[in-house]
Amino acid sequence: MSSEYLRPLAQLPVPPNLLGVLTDIDDTLTTQGQVPPPVVQALGRLRAAGLKVVPITGRSMGWSEPHALDWPVDAIVAENGAAALRRNARGELERLYQIADHQVRAANYARMQQVLAQIEAQVPGARRSADSHGRECDIAVDHSEHTRMAPEHMEACMALMRAAGMNATVSSIHINGWYGQHDKLLGARWILRQLFDLDLDATLPRWIYIGDSLNDQVMFRHLPHTVGVANIARFMPRLQHLPRYVTQAERGAGFIELVDHILQK
Repeated sequence: MSSEYLRPLAQLPVPPNLLGVLTDIDDTLTTQGQVPPPVVQALGRLRAAGLKVVPITGRSMGWSEPHALDWPVDAIVAENGAAALRRNARGELERLYQIADHQVRAANYARMQQVLAQIEAQVPGARRSADSHGRECDIAVDHSEHTRMAPEHMEACMALMRAAGMNATVSSIHINGWYGQHDKLLGARWILRQLFDLDLDATLPRWIYIGDSLNDQVMFRHLPHTVGVANIARFMPRLQHLPRYVTQAERGAGFIELVDHILQK
């Protein structure tokens, strides 16, 4: 393994002109499925320091709604880059979509429901995620949130998604599938243009990304300043692209460790 990766967080050089932090949510901000108050406070500390903060998650739009209203963040990009939620100047929630055409989204949704039903019928133990009722642009099968799915059954789920022409990836809790050209990286590029008129690729060294699982790999590969919380060890045998730095603590405590490092406590 290259010495460029998985170095201790203490070795991360914080850019003096840092623009912000992009972060996964599940098992990066959460601990046992909840985002503890100290993690929300850490998000606020970043914002108070003048940094932009954007969680990018595989979670559904419906699940993300209350957090987009309550957390001190600029927006939440949901469903692996497909859509986003933000508060407008009046404090109201706005919904943004990468696929702007409602009819295209509706057609994709109908096709995805057929694939989800096929997966539940054919793959042993496959169950749609608890947040599926709030999904608009993808489907999700639970593998670790409320159930435990064998690796071969996870692979079977992804194979059925891909056979139907869908993209497929794995988060720390779900198997996600969708139609459309988006992922966490494309979602990050899109939302930074939408909200701030910023070009992510032109400002790459001025961002830090933190995550913990397979669907974070696109960010680990592309950004120069990437961090894994310690529980990324669970996915190490399956990761092709690694974060450059890793925290000592797991989950939300690891995120707080990164914030302390950025702000030097």
